[in-house]
Amino acid sequence: MDKNNLDRRKFLKNTGLAAVAIPFLQNSCTEKTATAKEKNTEETFEFAFLTDIHIKPEMNAPQGFQMAIDKVNELQPDFVITGGDLVYDAMRGDFDKCEPLFNLYKEMAKGFQMPIYNCLGNHDLFAIYEESPESAEHPDYKYGMWERHFGKSYYSFDHKGWHFITLNSLDVTPNKRYKAIFHDAQLDWLKKDLAKVDKTTPIIITTHIPMMCTYTQLNGGNGRVVENAPDAFKILENHNLKLVLQGHIHWKEFGMVNDRFHFLTGGSIAGNGWKGRRHNTKEGFVKIKVTGEDFTWDYIDHGWEAERLKIGVGTKV
Repeated sequence: MDKNNLDRRKFLKNTGLAAVAIPFLQNSCTEKTATAKEKNTEETFEFAFLTDIHIKPEMNAPQGFQMAIDKVNELQPDFVITGGDLVYDAMRGDFDKCEPLFNLYKEMAKGFQMPIYNCLGNHDLFAIYEESPESAEHPDYKYGMWERHFGKSYYSFDHKGWHFITLNSLDVTPNKRYKAIFHDAQLDWLKKDLAKVDKTTPIIITTHIPMMCTYTQLNGGNGRVVENAPDAFKILENHNLKLVLQGHIHWKEFGMVNDRFHFLTGGSIAGNGWKGRRHNTKEGFVKIKVTGEDFTWDYIDHGWEAERLKIGVGTKV
């Protein structure tokens, strides 16, 4: 992570955030360690968080993704979590275009030397846009293609005393655009899942659309966070939530909420659609090290440079 000692008050004043109530932000540019008040285990493990891969045959994207896979394998984490937007793009496509994208991702992901847990992104939703030639009656519509390839779009698993929850942060509007929301059935499932988890168990949430993010405050607009994220936080409030991992924005952001939990927006593998950096964030992924109930993190550059677009398809990289 870039070392930056910006004075917090000066930063807020210069960016116009001084008038915005964001008390949860504390050293978001430099803080890399979360410390628990109590430890119930001294287990140590590492995992990788890769988001916004945007795999496609063009732009030498397969070579870039392979570089990320090779870098992850070099680090040998226990497992990989993805943050959504595995492919580009299923929202506007037809079956003959989109099915090969998912097959390409799955075939390449076999190269990981450890388990991989996938998260759904908006570009993974099949045929939801008006310009798609497929209709809503197609069996793969919306979540269908994803679920056929990867199974349920929200689920949980446990690893060395930590509970991991992957959420589906997406649905479709009546006018055929995506929206960021946790639907009611999923929130009901979350309650049932947490009912089986000891309240002291440390928890990590993964979501594609952020549950909280400063993008809107800095750039304007809306729709960059899950609209009913407070409902999910309400369900989680009596549990030991440690970290929310999120994607979508293609930038690197780390914040802390009221001395309770952190959120980490994990950059992207593809950057600006494999054309270079987006929001000045280098293409890369996050490596997280867990020790007991504490974690540290680093942003890993997997070596992709936009100049590689000039390399021939058959050229080794």
